[in-house]
Amino acid sequence: MALFVTEHTHPADHCPAGNPAMAAGLLQIVTPANAKARGISIHGEAVVKGRHHLYLIVDGPSEEAVRGYFAPFGQLGTLHVAPATPCEQVVRQGHC
Repeated sequence: MALFVTEHTHPADHCPAGNPAMAAGLLQIVTPANAKARGISIHGEAVVKGRHHLYLIVDGPSEEAVRGYFAPFGQLGTLHVAPATPCEQVVRQGHC
């Protein structure tokens, strides 16, 4: 398993939270049980207030697998998946 930070953004005028059916479907993607069924562990998720940015910290088998699982978010705006390292490991190595 590898660590990733995933970021989704969308325009305010196309916010999926305003569409009950779409919002319910997206919420199902970020449930730990559904992600686990696809080999992904969600450590945390949050939306920045008023900015239409969703961040997730996840473990997954590969960047491709994480990107594929969260692909529906990319259809509604942008989706960025970046390999990451825990802070403790960065400090031990002495660099980012």
